[in-house]
Amino acid sequence: MKKITLSLLFASSLAFGQFFEHGKNFTKQDTLKGSNTEFRNFWDVKRYDLSVEPDFASKSIKGNNKISFEITKDIVNPTFQIDLQKPMRADKIECSFPTVNGFKQDNDFIFISTKKNFKKGEKYTIDITYSGNPVIAKRAPWDGGWVFTKDEKGNPWMSVADEGIGASVWLPTKDIWSDEPELGITMKIITPKDLVGIGNGRLISKKEEGNKTAYTWEVKNPINAYSIIPNIGKYVNFKDIYNGEKGKLDLDYWVIDYNLDKAKKHFAQVKPMLEAFEYWFGPYPFYEDSYKLVDSPYLGMEHQSNIAYGNHYQNGYYQAGYGSIDYSGTGVGLNWDYIIVHESGHEWFANNITAKDQADMWVHEGFTMYSEVLFTEKYMDKKSANIYAQGIQNGISNDVPIIGKYGVRNEGSGDMYPKGASMLHTIRQVIDNDEKFRQILRGINKDFYHQTVTTEQIEKYISEKSGIDFSSVFNQYLRTTDVPVLEYSQKGNELKFKYSKVVKNFKLPLKIGNEWIKPTEEWQTLKLKNGNKAEFNRNNYVYFREVR
Repeated sequence: MKKITLSLLFASSLAFGQFFEHGKNFTKQDTLKGSNTEFRNFWDVKRYDLSVEPDFASKSIKGNNKISFEITKDIVNPTFQIDLQKPMRADKIECSFPTVNGFKQDNDFIFISTKKNFKKGEKYTIDITYSGNPVIAKRAPWDGGWVFTKDEKGNPWMSVADEGIGASVWLPTKDIWSDEPELGITMKIITPKDLVGIGNGRLISKKEEGNKTAYTWEVKNPINAYSIIPNIGKYVNFKDIYNGEKGKLDLDYWVIDYNLDKAKKHFAQVKPMLEAFEYWFGPYPFYEDSYKLVDSPYLGMEHQSNIAYGNHYQNGYYQAGYGSIDYSGTGVGLNWDYIIVHESGHEWFANNITAKDQADMWVHEGFTMYSEVLFTEKYMDKKSANIYAQGIQNGISNDVPIIGKYGVRNEGSGDMYPKGASMLHTIRQVIDNDEKFRQILRGINKDFYHQTVTTEQIEKYISEKSGIDFSSVFNQYLRTTDVPVLEYSQKGNELKFKYSKVVKNFKLPLKIGNEWIKPTEEWQTLKLKNGNKAEFNRNNYVYFREVR
């Protein structure tokens, strides 16, 4: 491992890359992309049945998506919005209801006007044939789009990464996080005969179609649109079984042929990872669809039951020019593969429970980065986990708040990773009961199972289940860039202390040795039971400033 300073690491655009823009001037286009508009708020997607056929030579794709949906309220003559980003185009659209003048494609949207009274509970379909040359990713997965590249032996290798840019960069969908197809999807991937197509869920058929092969995959659970990902390459497969909380979980590994031997050794990390996460979070959320790692032409992404893996079969985190690095700067993270752990953690936080709006993306990334701490604790020990958690704090920039602007596909600061995790670690210190904390995490995944959520729901849940009002803590860490400062002075056994740089009525108790204090913005005095110098718990994301 090459030495790399934390300041350089976290300043790097490869650290916590922004998937969405923040600080920009938003337009009507942004609102159409990010809001539950009048063109979206009356119908609920139930299922996608899609096909995709990429062409490596022309860097183009073509396919079809049949969208099955249900009307959610009575409405007269509505217009449907389908998202499909330029330069992709809809070639043909067939609807199971009467339309007015077919359809209109305007910028990144398709509008389908109707002249009909729709009733709540009615079910229909929109069947779209599409084609074009999709946006090519400049730096997947952060700068999203399709990837047309070659493996080490010169064979075509194709995939897509689209969390930030949206699934509609290639696939006509209702591209909003709050509406997942709760009845799942089927995806047919059509490839040249010498290549293999890998999708989400389970392979349900493989058929020869002339000089090509069609691989059809099925997902039975709800799935976020940005997780629907085809992978095409010179893949080979091996399998295993994990005996988990809900029984036998199929482990399905698809790797480029020359990676087979090292993958069989390296992916042994999957079982202890699953054991740790099932302990902390509850059962893996998609037993019906299996757990799958797939070799990817980019670093990694949390695609549901289809996790993209590109970490070069090494522990730590692969960063070009530096080799294997540890985000915490402590060395602890070099004991396990960051991509296996982090992206798998997203199966619980992002895929099982998904934020309704990108502004609340901390629910994905804060919890998942904290999953690295929890994995370390289960896999190694609590001391190592605390070292890792404290190291994470050094990567926080406090540039803009973690929560972004709602309704315009806008994420907040990349601090949602380390600051979100540090906030959760701080909350854990206050709860001061690891079993209760564990049951809260398991409860979140059980009570919001396969749902989309808001940050308010998660905040309220943690406060209610812990019996502690954390509302001011969430406001402080999610909605401001200020870090609480505990100012203190000590003479003998007399300790004076108060908070500064905090939101109004900030309530964060702190433990000093075995004694608790409840600082406010007013000076308080406490006589310590021993005359030793006060030792503060550095697992709290609080600055401690001694004043004289």
